[in-house]
Amino acid sequence: MEKSFSQRIPLSNANTLVSRALAILARKLSLGKLLETIFLVALSLIFIFPFFWMFTTSFKTLPETMLFPPTLLPQQWMSQNYMEAWRSGPFPTYLFNSIYIAVAILILQFAVIIPAAYAFAKKSFKGSKLLFGMILLGLMIPTQVTFLPIYLLFSKVGLINTPAALILPFASSSFGIFLLTQNFKQIPDEIIEAAKLDKASEFKIIFRIMLPMAKPAILTFALFSFIAHWNDYFWVLTMTNSDAIRTLPVGIVNLKDTESIKSWHVIMAGNMILVAPILFIYSLANKYIKSAFTYSGIK
Repeated sequence: MEKSFSQRIPLSNANTLVSRALAILARKLSLGKLLETIFLVALSLIFIFPFFWMFTTSFKTLPETMLFPPTLLPQQWMSQNYMEAWRSGPFPTYLFNSIYIAVAILILQFAVIIPAAYAFAKKSFKGSKLLFGMILLGLMIPTQVTFLPIYLLFSKVGLINTPAALILPFASSSFGIFLLTQNFKQIPDEIIEAAKLDKASEFKIIFRIMLPMAKPAILTFALFSFIAHWNDYFWVLTMTNSDAIRTLPVGIVNLKDTESIKSWHVIMAGNMILVAPILFIYSLANKYIKSAFTYSGIK
């Protein structure tokens, strides 16, 4: 009779084979993990290095910005570059306008998209699918296509060069309605029915039940909206002609036109003034971005 496999191979040899197999598997897994780590570090450097270069250049002297090969760190950290950028124009006015316009747009958008998303997600009415599809078309139309008719309309009613010209066209958001609608749909109808049995109004259902459960989506949209309108250059340049209304991005571009020789150290300091609030806000809200696009259950 032919011996079994365990009888033909001694136990010690079998253990050795298993150990070798496990060692090979561990090496493969370690190699895969190492390659993954290298790829992620390289990808991170691609995104982080421009900000690092902008930060270090903002503290260099003008001759240092012209060196070739360029230096990574400044020989002497010149913090007065920021004061020079700040004093080069009405930067306090630019900063106030940027904050005011971005926040005003965000408030108006929430006033529109929250009720709209609730209606599309939890109400059944005739033509809802068609209307929702028309709203999604707004995601496919770039701003450059719509600015001309809006400009002509605002010029006829005298709104050019006013804050209203920078705020009203963005009072709603197709992306915001879509994002909140998808999140509201994930909330069980039984919770809403229970609230109605307790005689809760639609207003209370939205603000006491729907919004707390869709907090990641709310914060994610707020971050995207704030960044988009904080960085907006095209619309501000088109709709305004006065520094009293313009925002930081236009002010930063004007730094390039102050001298015949480009003061890159001052320009980079101005860019850091523009970017710093966005990086700070993102660092506070980044943990909510992933959960905004995935359903994590009902708490």
